[in-house]
Amino acid sequence: MINIVLVNPEIPPNTGNIIRLCSNTGYSLHLIKPIGFDLNDKQLKRAGLDYHDTAKVEIHDSLDHFIKTVNPTRILAATSKVNKSYTTIKFKKNDAILFGSESNGLSEDIIRKIPKENVFSIPMKPNNRSINLSNAVSIIVYESWRQHNFEGSV
Repeated sequence: MINIVLVNPEIPPNTGNIIRLCSNTGYSLHLIKPIGFDLNDKQLKRAGLDYHDTAKVEIHDSLDHFIKTVNPTRILAATSKVNKSYTTIKFKKNDAILFGSESNGLSEDIIRKIPKENVFSIPMKPNNRSINLSNAVSIIVYESWRQHNFEGSV
């Protein structure tokens, strides 16, 4: 299906929520180091409940390692720094959707390397910084899954 990529995640409950989301949708989750918490963190385990065993989660030393290992069809990036809505994106199987850390988002260096047509945002009120990471991932996962007619669901 589609790959969710968290670049330098920092908050265990967000990652735990995303693990649960990926387990329930069949998406793969990729965590790019450095990770700002211990993978045995109680809050991570608690947020992910018993979904850790059913989710496809991989850890990569770098974004380049992820790209070489997974070879995604396209790389897309979610950022609050552009005005292009996620609703304009036609998500494809084996896409990789990048999300940045909770405190910094994706770096300008990463965003510059991605074709402009593949960089999008989630609309929100002006002068607000960002949406919670796990909420943002949920919005994008469900839109992309909807575009694929909720393939694999009952």
